[in-house]
Amino acid sequence: MIITRKHLPRRTFLKGMGAAVALPMLDAMTPALAAPAKTPARLAFVYVPNGIVNIDWWTPEGEGRDFKFSRILKPLESLRDDIFVLTGLDDHNGNALGDGPGDHGRAGASFLSGVHCRKTAGADIQAGVSADQVAAQLVGGKTRFASLELGCEDSRTVGNCDSGYSCAYTNSISWRTPTTPNPPEINPRMVFERLFGTADLSLAPEVRARRAEYRKSILDLVQEDTMKLTGKLGSSDRRKIDEYLYAVREVEKRIESAEKDNRAIEPKIEKPAGIPIGFAEYAGLMCDLLTLAFQADLTRISTLMFAREGSNRVYPEIGVPDPHHPLTHHRNNQDWIEKVVKINQHHIELFGRFLKKLKETKDGDGALLDHSMIVYGCGISDGNRHNHENLPILLAGRGDGRLKPGRHIVYKPNKPMTNLYLTLLDCMDAHPEKIGDSTGKVEHLTEI
Repeated sequence: MIITRKHLPRRTFLKGMGAAVALPMLDAMTPALAAPAKTPARLAFVYVPNGIVNIDWWTPEGEGRDFKFSRILKPLESLRDDIFVLTGLDDHNGNALGDGPGDHGRAGASFLSGVHCRKTAGADIQAGVSADQVAAQLVGGKTRFASLELGCEDSRTVGNCDSGYSCAYTNSISWRTPTTPNPPEINPRMVFERLFGTADLSLAPEVRARRAEYRKSILDLVQEDTMKLTGKLGSSDRRKIDEYLYAVREVEKRIESAEKDNRAIEPKIEKPAGIPIGFAEYAGLMCDLLTLAFQADLTRISTLMFAREGSNRVYPEIGVPDPHHPLTHHRNNQDWIEKVVKINQHHIELFGRFLKKLKETKDGDGALLDHSMIVYGCGISDGNRHNHENLPILLAGRGDGRLKPGRHIVYKPNKPMTNLYLTLLDCMDAHPEKIGDSTGKVEHLTEI
């Protein structure tokens, strides 16, 4: 990093006409002759529903660095040195424990909390505070948003969604309190407006849509501030700002394109403006919004649900026009099994694109992926059996240098998932005594 004599506060914004664009870390944010500021660690949880078609088709051959990618994980092979495959972690509280059917509801509610949720479809829901919200309570005050909850599928938050379990359990993996879930924001336009502050969120959606027809790009709104700032910066910082604002505009253009595509559909479909029709573009847009939020240090903690637990999403773009959840109950039908494999691989491919984006995005003296910890997984292991032991879990990133990825780690049985969360929060200098059913920290992540 180049040390400059000009000093900008880390919380510098480009402002204009109701917009406020946060900036990435610049050289000018480090005072002359001062030690470089410590780059913060980011933590995200990416959730996929309905388990894996067969956990043996997920699990790599070999342990440590000498492992061979499985069929399902093959799309991540180019990112070998940036990920862990973690085998043997359990979500014990996703099991029935005397409550009968409802594994999807319990899986969603307990994945980040480690707490067995109350079986109810009424207002008396109860789960536990999730790991992301434990982190948000401890370190979230350092950023504009304590946490960011994102999703790629709409769902009710009330009513019965799984054998007597409330839709709140299947729809949300983030819980601020044991009785307060954080429903994910599923509309990219709303996420964009929230991050950059150009809309009145109290207005009705149709009113906001009409106003969006006439409003300028957010970058036009802050143009005067941008010109004033860049005129005072060195060439390196001007390049960083140019690259960052280009990325902001590209995301904005993709949202605008999705809105136009949706308006052109006949007959009209019930889909909010700003949501792309294709799932790959939809998930990619959400991942890029999260990348921008991390890059500008608007938040350091996030959850992203590719789909709600028990999802019936179809994937015609990859040759799977059938609903996801019923396919997982395949009864050894080979055609159904192959379709679930395609869905599992598709999710992995999209996760890989997200990791590559983080790896390509500069952050301090490295890349965003170097300073991040991204957990990918599900609260169900085998989608046909509905078991919650030996979950399909990946961990990507280096946690600001504290993690040593590039390995397949196999843990002894009965290791709670929440032990992993304690370890990751420790890397953020957040030190809760316990999360849900945790019994301590996991080993082997920080040493070779």
